[in-house]
Amino acid sequence: MNPLTGIYNHNLDAKGRLFIPAKLREELGEVFYVTVSHEKCLWAYPHETWQALQERVNALSMLEQGRMRALFAYAAKCEPDSQGRILLPQNLREFAGLTKSVTVVGSNNHVELWDSDSWTPIMEQEMTPENIYAIMGELGL
Repeated sequence: MNPLTGIYNHNLDAKGRLFIPAKLREELGEVFYVTVSHEKCLWAYPHETWQALQERVNALSMLEQGRMRALFAYAAKCEPDSQGRILLPQNLREFAGLTKSVTVVGSNNHVELWDSDSWTPIMEQEMTPENIYAIMGELGL
């Protein structure tokens, strides 16, 4: 699988549908899963990545599996329509604070869906030369 990359801005329509850019749809596949994340955004996983995640969770004890409940309870199976849109359920939109403008961010093995106003300060913080330098150092570049 190629890495999921790029930043795109799109609007939710009145029915809660969001356009997923063709480049990302190609990598996510015809069926993918959107769920909550540890930040106030949503994560979209390609089907193969989601299956691998399921297998990892299945290998955990029942107690540990219970801690993963939110990932699965709030997950939505998504299949883009002929116009490249997915329907985001209300509970997921509320979790991430998605109302109109959404920033779609490729993040290696998943896609992040952010309220654009929430994404802006994160991007500004992450795009400093100091932060990029620190990341490059962590990667040994």
